[in-house]
Amino acid sequence: MDSKEIRKKFLDFFEERGHKVIPSASLLPENDPSVLFTTAGMHPLVPYLLGEKHPLGKRLCDVQKCLRTDDIDEVGDSVHLTFFEMLGYWSLGDYFKKESIHYTFDFYTQVLGFNKNDISVTVFAGDETAPFDQESFDTWKDEIEISEERIYKYDKSENWWGPVGDGGPCGPCTEMFVDTGLEKCSGECGPSCHCDKFVEIGNNVFMEYNKNTDGKFDKLKQKNVDVGLGLERLAMFSQNKKSVFDIDIMLPLIEKIEELSGKKYLDFPKEFRIIVDHIRSASFAIGDGAIPSNKGAGYIVRRLIRRAVVKTRQLEMAGISLSALIPSVVEAYSDVYELNQDQISSEVEKEETKFSNTLEFGLKLVESQEELSGKTLFDLYQTYGIPAEVTIEEAERLGRRVGVDDKEEFYALLKDHQDKSRTASAGMFKGGLSDNKIETTRLHTAAHLLLAALRQVLSKDVNQKGSNITEDRLRFDFNWSEKLTQEQISEVENIVNEKIKANIPVQMEEMSIDDAKKSDAAGVFDDRYGEKVKVYTVGNSSTSSEPPFSREICGGPHAQSTGELGTFKIAKEESSSFGVRRIKAVLT
Repeated sequence: MDSKEIRKKFLDFFEERGHKVIPSASLLPENDPSVLFTTAGMHPLVPYLLGEKHPLGKRLCDVQKCLRTDDIDEVGDSVHLTFFEMLGYWSLGDYFKKESIHYTFDFYTQVLGFNKNDISVTVFAGDETAPFDQESFDTWKDEIEISEERIYKYDKSENWWGPVGDGGPCGPCTEMFVDTGLEKCSGECGPSCHCDKFVEIGNNVFMEYNKNTDGKFDKLKQKNVDVGLGLERLAMFSQNKKSVFDIDIMLPLIEKIEELSGKKYLDFPKEFRIIVDHIRSASFAIGDGAIPSNKGAGYIVRRLIRRAVVKTRQLEMAGISLSALIPSVVEAYSDVYELNQDQISSEVEKEETKFSNTLEFGLKLVESQEELSGKTLFDLYQTYGIPAEVTIEEAERLGRRVGVDDKEEFYALLKDHQDKSRTASAGMFKGGLSDNKIETTRLHTAAHLLLAALRQVLSKDVNQKGSNITEDRLRFDFNWSEKLTQEQISEVENIVNEKIKANIPVQMEEMSIDDAKKSDAAGVFDDRYGEKVKVYTVGNSSTSSEPPFSREICGGPHAQSTGELGTFKIAKEESSSFGVRRIKAVLT
């Protein structure tokens, strides 16, 4: 099966079992400052995992774009990636462990054709905060009939998921692995040793708990199932390949690098794989608005591009831009995702140009020294923007020594630098989607007023392109190609503050999607909405003949009236990405 067929068969399988398909969310989490990127399909669903009613019901499924860099040092082997697609399905207070395990196993064996005897599983062993997962163990052993010797019991370090950030939903998980048939690496060899014998293909998370910010675990009123299966790994086994880089969506990129470099993939597998992985990740991140920069998500994109540049130089591809690979990325995913090739290529080329001179200097410095100190690593990072892993990789390739003490010195200097930086942006990663503080709720309402004011000042065609709200500020992205003038900014502020001063009630109505459209509610009308939606109105109800100031489809929560908001102030207006502007605002 090619990747396109696996995606379709997965969604069809779960639709047949009562699940509604939802679209992939952006790689940049909306209203969730606890993470830089969407690393799992559950991120956009946190309010519903905590009990909020989802408009499509209790059973959902999707194919979600994900980006993780915690395993970046492993990229180059046969299975690790930073960008990947997660096949996900959820039960929001409906079925639980037993049914979920059967669904996952049936999909593997009945649809993908996996051999039951090749599958090993793990379950949570239990500790002082939560008991042994007896139900999952019994389901695998007695109902699925996986032999007990292939059921492994592990602690929280292996079989517990979440929460994302400081607090939130979490719980035990059961993971599935394909036994590749290789010899055991030791007598204790199992899925937890992470050798090449066992390759993880899926994770069923059973969200029974909510971790509070004080570290305590409370039972959730609503038990949920959150399941994620990695598309690329499933394709690897389905297509009988030895690595995720050999599957159908990767090969065009591999072949393009061979063409541009004159080198063979089999001779330089690690360099090829890192370039392929990083350019895919950078392309999708830029496509969703993460422009290379020196902070936040933009810095992750910068690291990915710069590391890929170093690998192209090792393949003697100097003078050939990474942007030459973008068309292959766009084409490989053209039937699933819309990627702006010109925009992505432009951003990659700009980043390469910035990096070229500093890279030459940094690599010459590395080459001139027998041993690199932590101070040298930090200076190359802080002054010249060369990521430490790039310097260390190049040093090791050249046979230069980077000792454990040197690395520790670097990380100590980095931590000190980060602590100082964090002082200037305290609270940036607090909260998250489950944050319903009064301050956050008021800023949600302010975002609605802001959109309405922008439409009044600029154009009725202005639409929201993303947002991120904490208790301290709101960040709002919208489609507009020009920098706002100071007069326009002032006019938007004045309009919002007039509505706040008028103390207008904020009304919520549940209605059908058709009625929401007829009422001119703002929103992108696609598959994310179900038959019933919540519509928040500032001004008049949907039955009034007078048009309201603001009417939007939204999950909430919101203030009861605009008078609760205080004073609205735009702190910054800037470019977010091609054709998208960004406003940062506060309430005082």
